[in-house]
Amino acid sequence: MTDEQTKEEYKEERQMSKAASLAMELSKEKKRLQTELEELQHEFDVVKPSTPTGGPDWYLKWVGVLFAVGGIFMQSAGFTLYGQICYLLGATSWTIVGVYWNDKAVMLGSVIPATATALSIAQKIFGG
Repeated sequence: MTDEQTKEEYKEERQMSKAASLAMELSKEKKRLQTELEELQHEFDVVKPSTPTGGPDWYLKWVGVLFAVGGIFMQSAGFTLYGQICYLLGATSWTIVGVYWNDKAVMLGSVIPATATALSIAQKIFGG
């Protein structure tokens, strides 16, 4: 074996060693990034809304909130009948949202005040 062949073999071995070292570094970096991604995903899961967004139930939910809150303020301001009508629309919206979500607590928590408000409105309109 010549001196030139020995140098060439040593050079090739050194390059393979560099490649192995780089591969190990890349593997470590990949694991670090995967761990970081899992942590970020967990943080996102903790703060993301638990209710669906963008569907008809989402819009109906917010319309219901606006009507219910508006109705309460109108009643407080002395516009009782208009406030009750607004609140009835809000409670009815939330009842429908409860049906969309198949959530009996939302349905029951909305249908009872809606019924009571509807009875109060009927009493005002038809006397009694």
